[in-house]
Amino acid sequence: MLGAPYVARLLGGTLTGRLPNSMAPIGILLWVTGSGGTIAFGGLLAALYGLASALSQPVKGRLMDRRGQRSVHLPSAVLNSALLAALPVAGPHGGATLTATIAVAAGLTAPPLEAGLRALWPSVLPEPRIRHAALALDTGTQGLLHIVGPVLVAALASAYSPSVALVATAALGLTGTLVVATAPPSRRWHPRPAQSGDGAARRLSSGPLVALFVALLGVGVALGALTVWAVSMARIHHADILSGLLPAAFSTGSFLGGLVYGRRTWPVSISLQLRIGGAAFLAGWLPLLALPGPHTAAAAVMLPGAFLTVVVATAYVTTDVLAPADRTSEAYAWLILSIGVGQAAGTALAGRLSEYALTLAVLPAAGALFALTVLTLARPGHSPGPVGHHRRRRT
Repeated sequence: MLGAPYVARLLGGTLTGRLPNSMAPIGILLWVTGSGGTIAFGGLLAALYGLASALSQPVKGRLMDRRGQRSVHLPSAVLNSALLAALPVAGPHGGATLTATIAVAAGLTAPPLEAGLRALWPSVLPEPRIRHAALALDTGTQGLLHIVGPVLVAALASAYSPSVALVATAALGLTGTLVVATAPPSRRWHPRPAQSGDGAARRLSSGPLVALFVALLGVGVALGALTVWAVSMARIHHADILSGLLPAAFSTGSFLGGLVYGRRTWPVSISLQLRIGGAAFLAGWLPLLALPGPHTAAAAVMLPGAFLTVVVATAYVTTDVLAPADRTSEAYAWLILSIGVGQAAGTALAGRLSEYALTLAVLPAAGALFALTVLTLARPGHSPGPVGHHRRRRT
């Protein structure tokens, strides 16, 4: 799969271009505190950046469906990088209002590389089996961004300064986006016009598609709660490293799960794979209810991480089946937004419950249970015929 034309370039460029998603919030926080600001204000700016990036995803996805990828990726990357690099320069002179405005604007202009890559796979890899492997690897490697990004930005801030870390973040985002946007598949990509069957049943507001997005809110809640639970474990066991080690173990499980899932074509429908993955994702969180020690917890969180890849990969395929042919990028963006909103809600709720160890351990499982319940009742993507092939190919 990696030897197919443009695959390594598109995957590597997307991962590099998306590093600011995990680097920028921490870089902003470090820059604010390093400049004499409070942690509360730095956290607010970081949250504003992430929230603006997530909420603007559907708009940018719709623009890609109308204008093509290059016309969205390139202006977004230039603006995003310029704003991140300008933040250390403008901040001290413009005060809190200007700083917050720049952070929000930088988030709004973050390139929609993840949705764009998912839209490219059918044209780059027309064979379903190879495309299945690419989607699984693509999904599994997303978690690695949240390991590499924070470590890299912290190292740059420590070795040089937070301002240098922000400039490096901007440079990486621009470089990765240029690698993708100048690749022939991205330059040539245009969505197919709406097909005759893309009527009311294939609107983005159709019941099955909305149900899928609602279910993914629960997946996001589990992910958001994991971050706070890891910090709580670090505090309980007096080991600060656990706050990073436990999410890293989860992401490692996601990466390994992607490798295993992508190696073969599974003999059941995508709809059934989605529900099985959701059930296994829920089961993977249950060992946390025993309040395990650090080593056991690090091993245990790899299991739900492995099945997160199955859930997200099959959710993308289901979205491709259910969305109108001319609005797939926008549909992928709504999927990303659903997980992001759930993640923010899970983090906020876990923060309120952080003093209650058992309740905090239950929260990821509760999010997974919500997701599985919606998937079981709504059965998005269910079809009496064979399911599991992308229905179209773009040129």
